[in-house]
Amino acid sequence: MTLKLNRHGILVRTARNGALAALAADLPSPILADVTGMHRHTALRWVAYARRDWAEYLAARAKDML
Repeated sequence: MTLKLNRHGILVRTARNGALAALAADLPSPILADVTGMHRHTALRWVAYARRDWAEYLAARAKDML
């Protein structure tokens, strides 16, 4: 299925990662692990990634406002 969608220009991995990042930004890691079925350590990494990404964005915005 992934190969067929990719052939038509629909990048499945990019969409999946975006959805997981959005969930990780909103949910604590234990709930993310339960909802998605991923291992709790994987969920911790996704939550850390989502929070790091948001913190970098806020820092960049703060610099722009100075």
